[in-house]
Amino acid sequence: MLLWLNLGEFTKKAFLNGRIDLSQAEAVIELINSKTEKEAEASLNQLEGYLKNEINKIKQVILEIMTDIEASIDYPEYDIEEVTNTKALLKLDEIQEKLQKLEDSFKSGKIIREGIKTAIIGTPNAGKSSLLNAILKEDRAIVTEFAGTTRDTIEEFITVNGIPLKIIDTAGIREAQDEVEKIGIKKSKEIAENSDLVIAIFDSTKKLNEKDKEILEIIKDKKAIIIINKIDLGKNEIERDYLEKYNKPIIEISALNKQGIDELYNEISKIFDLNDVNLNDGITITNIRHLELIKNAKKYAIKAKDTIRNNMPIDIIAIDIKEIIESLNTITGENATEDIINEIFKKFCLGK
Repeated sequence: MLLWLNLGEFTKKAFLNGRIDLSQAEAVIELINSKTEKEAEASLNQLEGYLKNEINKIKQVILEIMTDIEASIDYPEYDIEEVTNTKALLKLDEIQEKLQKLEDSFKSGKIIREGIKTAIIGTPNAGKSSLLNAILKEDRAIVTEFAGTTRDTIEEFITVNGIPLKIIDTAGIREAQDEVEKIGIKKSKEIAENSDLVIAIFDSTKKLNEKDKEILEIIKDKKAIIIINKIDLGKNEIERDYLEKYNKPIIEISALNKQGIDELYNEISKIFDLNDVNLNDGITITNIRHLELIKNAKKYAIKAKDTIRNNMPIDIIAIDIKEIIESLNTITGENATEDIINEIFKKFCLGK
C-alpha cells in the first residue's frame, strides 16, 4: 500500500514538473492494473508518449490553420480569407481523419482492457459446465448426470490471443422447478442478452426441444457460436440443418475429452478480429476519458468545416478550432482542472 501511494506521489510530481503529461500519468495506473500482456503493452506505449506525440501532430496542423486565420484577421486589406478558408477545410479534413483513427482504435482498446463478455447458455446437461471446465483446464464447475446442477452463474477469466474473455456459465434453460431456479434462468437470459458473445451449446445425442429453439432465438441477432457437444458418444440425433438456418459458426466438440476447444478459440479470434488487435503503430485508445475528449474534438472539427462552408466570419471559425485544442489539451493535462487531476491521481489510492 505504501509503495502504491509513493508511486502515486512520484507520478504526480513528474506530471506537475512537466516530465510527463497527464495521459502518461494515467498509463502508469493502467499498466499496474493490466490483466494481460496486450493491455500492458498498450499502457507502455501510452507511457512512452505515443498518444501525446499523435496529439501534438494534430495540434501542429491546428496551429497552421490558426496562423492563417490570424493573418487574415490582421491583414483584411489583402483579401486572403477565401484562400484561408480553402486551406483550413483541407487541414480540418486531415484533423478529422486523425481523430477518427484514434476514436476507431478504442474498439480494439476496449477489448484489450475489458475483455469479451462471453455467456455459455444451453439446456440442462447440454454440457455447459463441462465446456467451462475444458476451457479453464480445471474442474471449476460441478458436473453430474443430474439436470440443473448449475443454478446460478459462475464467472472466470481466460486469455485468448492475449485478450481476456470473461466466461460466464449460466443456469440451464428449462421449465423452472422452483423459485430459485426460476430466478437463475431469468438471469441466464439477461446475461446472454447483454453479452458480447454467446456460446450456445446443444447435446448431439438429442433432438432439439422447445427450449433449445428458444435459445436459438436468443442468439439470432447476436455474435454467437453454436456448439454441438458430446460427439464422443457417437450418437448424432441433433437436427444440424435447423441449426444452420441461424447462420452462426457451428463447432462439434467433446467437452469431456476437450476435443474441439482450439477450434472454438480460433472462431472467437475470427469473430472479434483478435489477430488484427495489434499495437504495432503504438496508438490504441483504452481510456474512456480520452475517447470522450477525442469525440468532442472531432465534433468541433466538423462544426468548424460547416462554419466555413456557411461563409461565417473568420473569427467565428477560430472559436470552433480553439475548442479542438481545448479538448486535446485536456487529454494531455495542459488545461485540465484541478478536480480532474485530483480524480485521476486518487486512483493510486484505490485497490492497493
